Amino acid sequence: MSARRLPDRLTPSAQAVDPATLERHFSGGDGLLPLWIAEPYVDLAPGVTAALEARAQAGWFGYETRSPALADSFWAWMGQRHNWDGEGLRSIVSPSIGTSIGVLIEQFTEFGDGVILQPPVFTDFKPSVTSAERTVVRNPLRLTDAGYRMDLDDLELKAAAPTTTAMILCNPHNPVGRVWTDDDLSAVARICARHDVFVIADEIHADLILRPHSFTPFATAADDTGVRWAALHGPIKTFGMAGVCDTLVITDVDEVVRRFESKSSRLHLTRNNVFGLAAFDAAYGTGAPWLDDLLELVDTNAAKLRIGLPDQVRLMDLEGTYLAWLDFRSLGMDVPQLAQWLAAEARLALSPGHWFGREGAGFARITIAAPTDLIEDAIARLHRAVERLA
Repeated sequence: MSARRLPDRLTPSAQAVDPATLERHFSGGDGLLPLWIAEPYVDLAPGVTAALEARAQAGWFGYETRSPALADSFWAWMGQRHNWDGEGLRSIVSPSIGTSIGVLIEQFTEFGDGVILQPPVFTDFKPSVTSAERTVVRNPLRLTDAGYRMDLDDLELKAAAPTTTAMILCNPHNPVGRVWTDDDLSAVARICARHDVFVIADEIHADLILRPHSFTPFATAADDTGVRWAALHGPIKTFGMAGVCDTLVITDVDEVVRRFESKSSRLHLTRNNVFGLAAFDAAYGTGAPWLDDLLELVDTNAAKLRIGLPDQVRLMDLEGTYLAWLDFRSLGMDVPQLAQWLAAEARLALSPGHWFGREGAGFARITIAAPTDLIEDAIARLHRAVERLA
């Protein structure tokens, strides 16, 4: 794997995908180019690696108190990158985004209640709802000539149902790449406030914004609307550290703090990982130059896709995340055909669109936080596979 097109602070990752995993998901791993995992395919920021190595050299790995300065490092980062100072907000530690969603659903909805999702959307949301014995309420995104938009009239209708008590909002949106505007988020906040719908805003891709777009925290849009909310943050997607670091729950709702902390205490959800503490602090303290290079790489790769894909394949507008959403509908394939064709003919391991809900049929998600050579390889494979269809 060549590093010739990577910015200076990035190096190609030695990340390996288990062949058994490829076989399970894509029925044959030999020769597949795996670009479905939502992580950077480049090495960690050097400051993070150095912090982990230094912590390993310490030679003891027992209990360690989490410093309040860790939350301070997050807020310093948010202030510098997004002009969001967190004044009046509380930060609660959680081991993962999935944990946070699970606890919040349990604490702020009842069995059988409806939880609004906006498909096509991140695959783990639906099982988080159904495994808690709640009901998925679908408010699908609308695909317009201008790209994906929220259907606010439908959202109002679904939120008004007495049994609908929560919404999981993806901001920025995975997989379609929309960065919701202040107008979008304010409209959601007002609708949910009117109908007492608790909003869980998954904002884990907040740092992954492409020019000229900017991240708007749901907290900012929700201000003065009266909506109850919690937002989920952390360095795990920004810096590719989902296997190491904790995440944060941000809110201004005292009841959220009290009930989340009570559940965390009972289940020991905040037990420290000494490597996670080191990585969290180092990422926010030293990772800005590395992230700037990563965003440059993603922008370059998106441009490659935009001009290089076969005519029958289209890149949907990408405003944020490093997850490109490709439109294969003009090939005229049904869901099983497209999934089989991508793996068997294009030799690409991508996330089929139907994984994200029925609205994703005909699409696929590709991770483009990777060396440009890999993206060019993927484009070439698609060209060859399309040509063989003729």
